[in-house]
Amino acid sequence: MGKIFYLMGKSSSGKDTIFKELKKRMTFLHTVTIYTTRPMRERERDGEEYFFVGEETLENFQRAGRVIELREYDTVHGIWKYFTADDGRIRLNEEDYLMIGTLESYEKLCGYFGQKRIVPIYVEVEDGERLSRALMRERLQEEPKYAEMCRRFLADTIDFSEVNLKRFGIDRRFQNVVLEECIQEIMLYIQNYL
Repeated sequence: MGKIFYLMGKSSSGKDTIFKELKKRMTFLHTVTIYTTRPMRERERDGEEYFFVGEETLENFQRAGRVIELREYDTVHGIWKYFTADDGRIRLNEEDYLMIGTLESYEKLCGYFGQKRIVPIYVEVEDGERLSRALMRERLQEEPKYAEMCRRFLADTIDFSEVNLKRFGIDRRFQNVVLEECIQEIMLYIQNYL
């Protein structure tokens, strides 16, 4: 029975970097790329971090009943949507997967595939360090979006509250203080499930 190892954490916790490293090192894990209607950032590639699509593509998936989960964020730049689609790429009877997302999407995937098939991997970073990382990343953008960065930071405080983590049964945490140590710890955790 295949598993989806579901990586999540607050913004700027390093989950994207960890995800990329796990993909390189644990090549037997297939990945699930989610879709978004938000604009592509510098250094992002379509089909890597996300499939960047328009509203029409989302509507087509919805009409076909193939949207597993959908999240909408009212950002300072308009409504951005993120969604996981049953697009034929997830074959849990044959393969194990690595996926990245939010606590909300984790809940929806548990509902769709069953909680026994979804293994949460929650990455944490102290809030001051996380804010510093977010600011540094935003400064590298051609057009920094500081207001959106602040909105995400504050929203994550609510989304990943202790109450919510407890409600979803997430008690195992991976501290991303030293990146390599965190990656090694996660890899060992995944291998113990297989």
